[in-house]
Amino acid sequence: MNILISGGKGLIGKPLVEKLRQNGHEVRILTRKTSGKPLEYHWDLENKTIDKKAFENLNGIIHLAGANISERWTDRYKKELFSSRIDSANLLKEYCQKTNVHLKSFISASGINYYGTFTSDRILTENDGIVHHDFLADLCKDWETAADRFADIAERIVCLRTAVVLAKDGGALPLLKKTVDLNIGSAVGSGKQWMNWIHLDDLVDMYVEAVENPEIKGNYNAVADDLPTNEIFMKKLAKTAHKFFLPVNVPTFVLKTAFGEMSSVILEGTRASNQKIKSQGFDFRFGELQEAFDNIV
Repeated sequence: MNILISGGKGLIGKPLVEKLRQNGHEVRILTRKTSGKPLEYHWDLENKTIDKKAFENLNGIIHLAGANISERWTDRYKKELFSSRIDSANLLKEYCQKTNVHLKSFISASGINYYGTFTSDRILTENDGIVHHDFLADLCKDWETAADRFADIAERIVCLRTAVVLAKDGGALPLLKKTVDLNIGSAVGSGKQWMNWIHLDDLVDMYVEAVENPEIKGNYNAVADDLPTNEIFMKKLAKTAHKFFLPVNVPTFVLKTAFGEMSSVILEGTRASNQKIKSQGFDFRFGELQEAFDNIV
C-alpha cells in the first residue's frame, strides 16, 4: 500500500515508517522543511498547503502530527495543541478531496485522556464517552471528530487512544528516569493515581495491525495489560535501575506550581481496558510493566 504519514519523524513515526517499509509498503512522509529526499513532501499548516504529489495513488493516511502535550498550557499553546492535531487533519481531508483520493484507511492518533483526566478505580472501555470534561477530553474528542470527517472518502477510520509511551530515547521515561538516577525518585501527589502506559514497540505494532487488518475499525485503547499506580510505577523503575526510592511523595502543589494545568496529566489517572484490540487478535509483547522496564531501562 501507498501510505502517507504526518509526524513521521517523531517518537512513534520513525520506527513505524521503518516497520511499514520492511513489510513492503511505500511510505511517504510529510515534513515542515523541504528536504528534497525521496518520498518526503512539504506541508505548511500556517499557509494551508501540501505538495499534491504526496496524494498520487494514495491508499492510506496515518495522522500522528501533534504538538508535545508535556509543555505548559498557556492559552496560546492550547491553540497550538488544537491546530497541530485538528487543523492539520482538516487540511489533509481538504487535499484528499482536491486530488480525488479514496482511501482504504485513515488512521489517527488520539489520547487515553479522551475520557477525562481524573482518578478513579473504574475501568473504562471504548463504549464509555467522556466521563470528566476538561481540556484534554475536549481536545481528544475534537481530534477524533476530525478523523470521522474522512468517512465519505475512507473505507475505514481508526483512532488509537494512546497512553504514556515508554521508550528508551524519548517520551516520558527519560525524564522520570533522570530523577531516579539522582536517587530522588518518588511518587507524585497521592501516588494512587493510575498510570496507563504502552511500550513503543507495541504501539508501532498496533499501527501496523491497523493498516493491514481490515477488521480493525473505530476507536481502540492503546494501553498495556498491567496498569500500576504512580507509586508502584516509580518503585519498579527505581528498583530496575538499582536506585533508591524515596518514601516521601512530591507534593501536589509543587507540580501545580511548576506545570500549571498540565500537571493534571501527572497527578490524575484512571484505568482503561485493552480488551477490544486484543479481541481482534492483537498480542502485546510487553504486557507487564516489569517486562517493559527490563527491555528499556
